[in-house]
Amino acid sequence: MSKKYSILPCNGLDKCAGCVSREIAIKISEQSESEIICPVLYRVADARYNKIAEENPLLVIDGCATRCASKLAAEKGLKVAKKINVTEEAKNKNISINKDLRIGSEESKLIDLLTEEILKGEEKNENKEQSNVSFPENIEYEIYKKDKFIFRVPKEGFYFNENDCWVYIVGNIARIGVTDYVQQSLSDIMFFNPPAFDSEVEQFGELGTIESGKAVFEIVSPVSGKVISINDDIISAPELINENPYEKGWIAEVELTNIDEDRDFLLNFDEYFEILKRKVDEFHV
Repeated sequence: MSKKYSILPCNGLDKCAGCVSREIAIKISEQSESEIICPVLYRVADARYNKIAEENPLLVIDGCATRCASKLAAEKGLKVAKKINVTEEAKNKNISINKDLRIGSEESKLIDLLTEEILKGEEKNENKEQSNVSFPENIEYEIYKKDKFIFRVPKEGFYFNENDCWVYIVGNIARIGVTDYVQQSLSDIMFFNPPAFDSEVEQFGELGTIESGKAVFEIVSPVSGKVISINDDIISAPELINENPYEKGWIAEVELTNIDEDRDFLLNFDEYFEILKRKVDEFHV
């Protein structure tokens, strides 16, 4: 049986992407007995919709870059379990969305694809293991301070890329996350949009996104592989990334597919620490 959600869709019905968002919400509710939160009424009926939002995992469906549904969720202090952006998904799937409000064949195709991915994706995730990596219990950090900010970097066992993401490898499995520089720069992280379970990612490809009130950060994978585990804890509690992005705040685990070539573009501690110091000194917020 498909997972039951509380769904908060985009209310931008002046754009086709908003209409698509609404139709996805309706289809998911019909196929999974999920409940839809009306974004317009939510502003005047807090008690009713707060109850709905708390009963099931919250699915946020944004229509475009305005991210009105995400902003409303943040305004209400809601925990988001899953989030998609219709415009971004259309771009990733090479589907063109109408400029007018009509839902045509391309939009219908996108609605069906995203509905299926959300519902089928949950079925896959029910059987996955939470973690496949034996992670060290005690991590030794080197610290770099700038004003009131502290930036930690693990000294042993970790590799990095210039995009401020790290990887820890055990055999043919790798755990991936973001560095302290990312979480300090973003400040309070509110959302984690995970990669699809079982999906393939190339080195320097996107492995989900994290979002704060300041910006959306694309997680750039340090290695190539197949996603075999996602940190479910940060879906419901993305602030764990702020607390410690190397331990409880890790992002995902992948089964390596091209590590021999990927190693050429990985940075060791010394190399990344120098890059971190330069970034902090030159660009720190």
